[in-house]
Amino acid sequence: MKLNRFGPMVLALVVGLLPGCGRPPIETESASKAVKVEPIEGSDLNRVTVTAEAAKRLDIQMAPVRSIALSGKTRKAIPYASLVYDVSGNTWAYTSPESLTFVRMAVTVDYIEGDLAILTSGPPAGSQVVTVGVAELYGSENEFEEE
Repeated sequence: MKLNRFGPMVLALVVGLLPGCGRPPIETESASKAVKVEPIEGSDLNRVTVTAEAAKRLDIQMAPVRSIALSGKTRKAIPYASLVYDVSGNTWAYTSPESLTFVRMAVTVDYIEGDLAILTSGPPAGSQVVTVGVAELYGSENEFEEE
C-alpha cells in the first residue's frame, strides 16, 4: 500500500482531535450551575443569578446611574454599553439589586450623547447597571426562558 505525502499529517490531525487524546479535560462549571434564572412573581421579568466564577469569566462590570444637569433639568444617564434591545425594539438595562443578581429593567432613552444614554425613565440615580456582560446576561436569560 502506498501512502501519499499527506497521510502522516492527516493521521496526526485525527489523533489530536480524538477525545481524551493529547489534552486533559478542561474543568468548568456547567451552564445550569453557573446561571440561575427565576421568574419574578407578578411580572414578565426574570432574576438572573450567576456564580462568582461565572461573573469573573464574563468580566461583569457595573457603573452607577448618574444624575446630571442638562439645560436646567436633572436627567438620569447610564453608559451606552448598558443598553440592550429586545426583538421588539424595547430598550433595557440590567440592574443589580444584590451581589451576583441581575434584573432587566425597561429604560426610555431620550438621546445618546457620546458614550452616555440620557434617559427619560429608568432605574433611580445611584443604582448599579451592568456595563460589561450585558449581552451574555440577556442571552442566558432568554435561553432558559425558551426551554
